[in-house]
Amino acid sequence: MSTALPDYYFRVRDNGAFVFRVDSENRQRRLEMEHIAVVKLRNGEIRPHGDRSLTPEDLSTIRDWMAQRSRTLAARDMDDIHRAIDHLNLTAHWAQSKASDAQLDEITDQMLLAMHDLRSVLVRKKADRLLKAAKDSDAS
Repeated sequence: MSTALPDYYFRVRDNGAFVFRVDSENRQRRLEMEHIAVVKLRNGEIRPHGDRSLTPEDLSTIRDWMAQRSRTLAARDMDDIHRAIDHLNLTAHWAQSKASDAQLDEITDQMLLAMHDLRSVLVRKKADRLLKAAKDSDAS
């Protein structure tokens, strides 16, 4: 384990984080974390905690973390979607080769509704993209 601690710690929460400044160089040689800000990723808000003022270094570090966190969450979203595709394939195989009639009765209606909803959204979004692409090519 590295002996050098980072200058900041981000306690992740829904839609953001609490930001702490890490201090391990105090007289008691005790690790202290000073709560300096609250971050909201959805709207990009950085709110100082209490009556604190954030330094340019604080703001730069927080903005860098926000950008990295947004990239991480976007990658996770795509990974979740790819996993969902795998699960659909595994579910199709299970339904065809292993499922009992009772198991199929239990899940069929819910699965069909979910798949119909997903199909409707995907078809509508694809049509929107095709229409936009046609308009963009006509405008050029």
